[in-house]
Amino acid sequence: MMERSSRFISLSGFSGIFIGLVGCVTAFLLFKYQSVLYSANEFSEFRSALQSLFVIGAVSLITAVAGAVFFTLRKTKKLKLPFWSSVTKRILFSLLVPLAAGGIFCLKLTQLNLIFLVLPVTLIFYGLALLNTAKYTFRETAYLGLIELGLGLIALFLPDYSIWIWGAGFGIAHILYGLLVQRKYK
Repeated sequence: MMERSSRFISLSGFSGIFIGLVGCVTAFLLFKYQSVLYSANEFSEFRSALQSLFVIGAVSLITAVAGAVFFTLRKTKKLKLPFWSSVTKRILFSLLVPLAAGGIFCLKLTQLNLIFLVLPVTLIFYGLALLNTAKYTFRETAYLGLIELGLGLIALFLPDYSIWIWGAGFGIAHILYGLLVQRKYK
């Protein structure tokens, strides 16, 4: 009873798996558009490719969040627990503050044409957001946050591999996290 009032135990492992699948597809699409971005001869071609990347990112984010909410709502109904609670509000605040700061920082990086830093920075801020949120969810969330943060720092120093590292963080790490959570907290 006490754990239910202080922790969000309705987080579904399927949410993590779904986010990971979206991350893998997104990494593949980013890889495809990367060559268009770097081979653009004119500013208008570059801007068009950048807009396409932004749309891919926005659609992926919306899809991942929608899937996570869907699977979590399904689990809360199954457990007969409320979805919207004081713990949910704390999780959202803890998650959204670092993510919003990271998003604004990424927009500024893009404005400064430092696009090669955007993928590592998204991993870093997402990792920090997960670490910030872990106190309200499963212990494994903190481990996922550390993995995301570590991969983001590695990607800073290996920009030629940042798409693959990003895919490993948002894709593979999430799938493994989701499988672990699904198995452990069924």
